[in-house]
Amino acid sequence: MFNLNLFKNIGIPLYLFIYLIIPYSAITQTLKVDFIKNLENSLNARNLEFIRKNFRNNENQNIPKQFSKFINDFPDSKWKIKRIKSNVPNKNILRIKVLGEKIVKGEIHILESNFDYLFSIVNGKIDEGIIKNLFTTIRTDNNKIDIIFRIPDKVLTGSKYDIDIILNKPLEEVIIAGAIKTHQVNSLFEQEILLEPLVSGGIFKMTRAPTKPGIQLWSGIIAHPFGMITFTKSINIVDEI
Repeated sequence: MFNLNLFKNIGIPLYLFIYLIIPYSAITQTLKVDFIKNLENSLNARNLEFIRKNFRNNENQNIPKQFSKFINDFPDSKWKIKRIKSNVPNKNILRIKVLGEKIVKGEIHILESNFDYLFSIVNGKIDEGIIKNLFTTIRTDNNKIDIIFRIPDKVLTGSKYDIDIILNKPLEEVIIAGAIKTHQVNSLFEQEILLEPLVSGGIFKMTRAPTKPGIQLWSGIIAHPFGMITFTKSINIVDEI
């Protein structure tokens, strides 16, 4: 049995990304190009005071605390933030990319996370923020594993959909293990994943979306002779497409 307690270190950034974009986060000034650049610079410079000043209520204490833990795990991480065009009225989108790496027992863990942040501006503050298209991987294989992730960004409530993680060049006579599991945001570290041999050359799963709109999260693991890949993907559950 593979326990997600293994993620206590490498999983912190995944929790941080989710935490940073919960709907109650707010920024104390109107969204401008200079603010986006200042936010990016402050994250890269580890300027926690800037974060404290620009988030309200409990977030101005909790976010720096979580960010500090993340930096402790990935001290060289780099954040890139840009504004992209939104087709949704009165909504703005920031596209965020985070790269980092760390060494654990001589093994290099490479982090890459990408997500969009959709939000409104109310009285000069960011409001009603939601995550879209979150996809985070932590790899120890130096990108030697030829793998394809086919996980949708959004699906209709109650509908069936497929999740396919495909190994393009499975090794003959070598056991490759893996698993995937859905979870709630706050229960990530309390769940266990039972690794199983991937005799079909990947993970192929048909599942059903929840009956109510929201965000569904999937986490998974691929264990390979070249290394290990852990991943987290969010799926936006909508009542119309």
